Order: sequence, then structure tokens, then C-alpha cells
Amino acid sequence: MGHQVIIFDISVVRGFWETQVKKYKETRKKEKERLAQSSLEKIKQEWDFVLECRKKGIPQSAYLKNGFIDTTVKVLDKTEKNSQLCKKRTLSDETDKERSKFIFQLSGDHWMEFPDSLKEQTHLKEWHIYKTQIQTIPAYIALFQELKVLELSNNHITHLPVEIGCLKQLKELNVSFNNLKSIPPELGNCENLEKLDLAGNIELTELPFELSNLKQVTFVDVSANKFPTIPICILRMSSLHWLDISNNKLKDLPQDIDRLDELQTFLLQKNKLTYLPRALLNMPKLSLLVVSGDDLVEIPTDVCESPTGLKFISLKDNPLETFLYHDTEDIVESERDREQFEKAFMKAYIADIKERETMPCYTTKVSLSLQL
Repeated sequence: MGHQVIIFDISVVRGFWETQVKKYKETRKKEKERLAQSSLEKIKQEWDFVLECRKKGIPQSAYLKNGFIDTTVKVLDKTEKNSQLCKKRTLSDETDKERSKFIFQLSGDHWMEFPDSLKEQTHLKEWHIYKTQIQTIPAYIALFQELKVLELSNNHITHLPVEIGCLKQLKELNVSFNNLKSIPPELGNCENLEKLDLAGNIELTELPFELSNLKQVTFVDVSANKFPTIPICILRMSSLHWLDISNNKLKDLPQDIDRLDELQTFLLQKNKLTYLPRALLNMPKLSLLVVSGDDLVEIPTDVCESPTGLKFISLKDNPLETFLYHDTEDIVESERDREQFEKAFMKAYIADIKERETMPCYTTKVSLSLQL
């Protein structure tokens, strides 16, 4: 007796299983619909909701509506968001509180000298002293080895102590709008300095060569002084990005100005420049150059048509009216007010210029004027 071979029609088997799967899916769908309409399922959802609200401390008044539990109220989402916001605020407040322990602030005309208690707080990392009558910085500043920010603007400081060179961690020094006539060479020992602001001291005419050691400096502002030329030490600050030497006594620029090959913003307005050297074209990162156009008789064409995207601004200065003052101090104060106003204006103007990607690279119809 031979073997029996049974032959199945595959299409018939496939059709059978497809029918069975379809019936199973329909049965599952009806069961889900029944459970969704079931009061037991709704009760379970309400209890789960209530338990979650209790865990998070949400009062019943937040989710009860006419005595019934309203699970559509998004109290859980709101609570979670508020909780996250509170955590962020708490962390921020704690950070600010912790940071304030290392900051010393002082302002007001009634301050003639530093408080005696300051010398005991050598843990401080920042000094912010402004608009006082203080004239001298105490020698004990050398004890503040953690000091990183020294903000001393708008005071009456006549000189900086040599002990300032002991501040090895100092990153920012702002002594703008004081009465400085010289800068101690010891400042060159602050090799971690990144920002130096000497603007508005009016009588500054030179900087010590020792400041050439400040290789980390990226920002220098020596505007509103009496520099006859760019100090050699500045030309040796190889990391410089921003240089403001506006409103000085410059008549020309050094031919090796291109040594500042990292310079991006160069402010030269309100000087007596008659020409601009072609060396400016060798500064690949220079993106903004501001000058006063009144005395300029020679401008390299390539500066105005720079392919590198240099924005060249030539300002026309309106002469200020002459006022009579009965006191020399009034003249100094008014000059400082004017300089501060113009610096604030230029800061806003430059910020706007940098945002304008489509602006012309050369413009002369900009005017500055101020009446006090």
C-alpha cells in the first residue's frame, strides 16, 4: 500500500485565518467599547485621579465640581508646571544668595573712604563701587586674592595702588570716569585680565609698556582721554577683539596696526585722523570700523568696498556750542556727562548696526550732537 499525499488549497487556509482574525478584532473592539461605557471603569479612573491628587497635595476644591469628581480639570499639569517653576525660582534664589556672599557693593556721595570692615572680607570676588567721593584705593586690596571683578566707575579716584598687581585672578577692571592721570606698571602682572576700561579719565596720555603682558585681554576702552597715539602695549595685546580709542588726540594710526589680527570692533571717532592706513585691510576679523569723517582726506577704496563684510562708518560731528561756566569743576562734570551720554548712544547705535546684515558698508550721514 503506497503513501497518501494530501494536497491543501493554500488560498482556502489563508481565507479561514483571515476570517478568524477579523472576528477576534471585532470582539476586542466591542469589549473596549463596553468597558469605556461601564460605570466601574469610570469609578476606577476617578479613584486613580483622586489618589494622584492626594499624593501631590492638591485640595479637593480644585477637582470637585458640584460634589462630583471632574477628571477633565488639568490640575495635575498645572501643579507639575508650578512645581517645576517653584523649583527653578528656588534654585535661582539660592544661587543669587550664595553669589551675593562674594560681592561687595558701595555707592552714594556720602562715602569718602572705604568702610573699615572691608579689610576683613578677603573672601570677596567682586567689588562694585560707583558714584562716591572716594579718591584712593587702600593698599590692603592685595589681600583679596580671589578678586575677579573690580568695578570702580564714576568716583574721584586719582591713582591706582601698585598692590593692584597682586590680584592674579582679576578678570575685569573698570576705572572709567575717574581722575586718573597714570596707570601703575604693576597692572601688567594681572595676566588673567580680560576686560580693561579706562574711559573718561580725561587726563590720561600714555600707558606703561608692562601692560603688554596682558595677553588675555579681549576688551579695551581708553576713550575720552588725551592719547596722542595708540599705546605700544595695546598693539601687543594679541587677543584683543574690541578697542575703543575714540575722542582722543590721534592724528594718525601706526603702520603696524594690523598686528591686532584678532580685532573685530575698532572705534576711532572724534579724533583728528586725516587718513587711514592700508594696513587695516590686513585685519581679517575686523567687522566694524567707526571714524569721524570731518578731517579725513584719504580713505583706501578697499576699506569702503571690503569683500570681508567690514562695516565702515564715517560720523560727521556737529560742533558743540560754547557755554560759560563759573567753576572749572562744572566744566569737568559737564564733559563727563556728555561723554557718558555719547558712549551710551554709540553703544546702542553699534548694537543696531551689527544687527543690520543688509546695511550699506559706507555711510556719512550720521550726526552726533548734545546740548546740556
